[in-house]
Amino acid sequence: MMLSLGNSITCRAAFGKIQKQEEVFLPFIKQFMKMLGGFSLVDLFPSSNLLRLLVANAAERKLKKVHSAADAIMETIINDRLAKRSSKKAAAGNDDEDLLGVLLNLKDTDDLGFTEIKAVILDMFLAGSDTWTITVEWAMSELMKHPRVMEKAQREVRKVFNGKGVVDEASIDRLQYLQLVLKETLRLHPPGPLAIPRESKETVMVNGYKILAKTRVFVNLWAINRDPHHWTQPEVFEPERFLNSSVDFRGTDFHYLPFGAGRRMCPGMHYGLALAYLSLANLIYHFDWKLPHQMKPEDLDMSERFGIEVKRQKNLILIPAPYHPR
Repeated sequence: MMLSLGNSITCRAAFGKIQKQEEVFLPFIKQFMKMLGGFSLVDLFPSSNLLRLLVANAAERKLKKVHSAADAIMETIINDRLAKRSSKKAAAGNDDEDLLGVLLNLKDTDDLGFTEIKAVILDMFLAGSDTWTITVEWAMSELMKHPRVMEKAQREVRKVFNGKGVVDEASIDRLQYLQLVLKETLRLHPPGPLAIPRESKETVMVNGYKILAKTRVFVNLWAINRDPHHWTQPEVFEPERFLNSSVDFRGTDFHYLPFGAGRRMCPGMHYGLALAYLSLANLIYHFDWKLPHQMKPEDLDMSERFGIEVKRQKNLILIPAPYHPR
């Protein structure tokens, strides 16, 4: 459910409406994510030309095949938009309300080609379709695992929005405890546990280790966020640890880096956080939730499935009961 919502919102942000090509395009995005996070022996033995010949070339061919198919679909979407723009039937100003419209406007005024436009759109889908939905799923998992926290978060949301009957963005900043819940969720379950790989520009020494130039470097955000030197009981889900704390998402505290840090930190941080806040607030405002088969909170399986993103090993299955404000 959450992944479908994420895909629909990303399609709307990128293209202005759900495209007829969505059902074909989105499976390729899933394949991309799976391949990017997959394991390869070449990563363990990069100097082996034989392994590179046997393994890497086959993987590269498969990746190029998936990319070509996705590229063709994006080409169709762009051509459809260009045809609409040139038609007198196009409503004035509508093309500027989504990412594709903005990029096409930039193409008309700046040195921006179709290759760059397609790359930006692909990046948005790769990074924006399911990262925040993974966070919401983990947040709901932790809330179900910890009924005390769920009750407190639910009470806050219903107090703030009960007069309206609907959760909107205007009052979302008033949900102080929900912000703590999301901070703690992102500490324990960063959607990108190893961040985006970097490459060293020159040979350097770090803590006695020699790192050669052009070495691919991964930053283990998952481990940093659970470092016992900086966190009390790091494996415990406790939103109150962020109460009266200056630690936030901006990457200025190097023991809490759910979105990375510096100029190369996640550019979609604000987009993802806004969607996560609104989605989670709506879920716990409009519904009361319980586990299936009379399962107890302590029995909920919190195992992770490792990849380029850390998802739940098993899908979270919950039973909703509509909430009717008095």
